[in-house]
Amino acid sequence: MRGERLDKLLARLGLGSRKEVARLVRAGRVRVAGEAVRDPGFHVPEGASLELDGKPLAVVRRHHHLLLHKPAGYVTSRTEGPSVYALLSGFPTRDLAPVGRLDKDTEGLLLFTTDGELLHRLTHPRHKVAKRYLVHLERPATEEDQRAFAEGLSLDGERLLPAELSFGEDPTRVELVLREGRFHQVKRMFQARGNRVLYLKRLSLGPLELGDLSKGEARYLTPEEEETLYRAVGLGGQDAQGEL
Repeated sequence: MRGERLDKLLARLGLGSRKEVARLVRAGRVRVAGEAVRDPGFHVPEGASLELDGKPLAVVRRHHHLLLHKPAGYVTSRTEGPSVYALLSGFPTRDLAPVGRLDKDTEGLLLFTTDGELLHRLTHPRHKVAKRYLVHLERPATEEDQRAFAEGLSLDGERLLPAELSFGEDPTRVELVLREGRFHQVKRMFQARGNRVLYLKRLSLGPLELGDLSKGEARYLTPEEEETLYRAVGLGGQDAQGEL
C-alpha cells in the first residue's frame, strides 16, 4: 500500500494548510527518512521518520505520545493561559490530550497522547497506574501520616486508594506514590493531615520517568517506552505503526 502524501501528512500534523506545507517542502526544509524531499506529492513510507529544519517531527504511526517537563506557571488547558500547549511548539498538537492534569504551580512529568484508550486506562483508578511525586512540606511528615496514607484516607466522604509515603533524614522532603488522580489530591491529602504542600513535582507515571529532561522541554517517547507503557495497562503494545 502506498503511503500518505507528504503535504497531506504535514498538514495533519498541524504545520499549516496544504499550500503552506507545500512551500516548506519545495524549500527543502523537510526530510523523510533522513533524505530531503522537495515534492509535496511524495508518498511517505510507513515507519519513515520526518524532520523539519533538522528537528524530528514524528515517525509515521497511528498514535503519538509526548513527554513534557512542565514548569510552574502553566495550566493544563487549551483555553486558559499560559497553556502547556505553548511549550509544544514544533510538535503536532491538534489531537494531543494530556494524561491527567498538573496544577499551575506543579512541575514535572506530563504525558500527552492521541490514543483515547491508552489515556482512559492510564487515568482510570481501576488500572491503578502509579504516579510518584516529590513533595516539600511545611511541617515534617510522620510515621502516623505513612500509616494513614497506607490505609487510605477519606476525602469528601470517599475512601482513597492506599498511597505510599516515604522520607529520609529530612521529613519535610518526601515522596508520595498514588494510584489514582483526584482534584488537588496530593495537597488535600496533606491538608487532611494538618500539613501544607509548599512544592510539588511529578517524577514518574507508570513505567515512565522524567529523568534529566529540562524544564519546559518535550520529547517523543522512545519505541521501548511506548511498548512498556502499553503493556503496563494491558494493551500489549498495540501502538503498531500505521497511518496517522
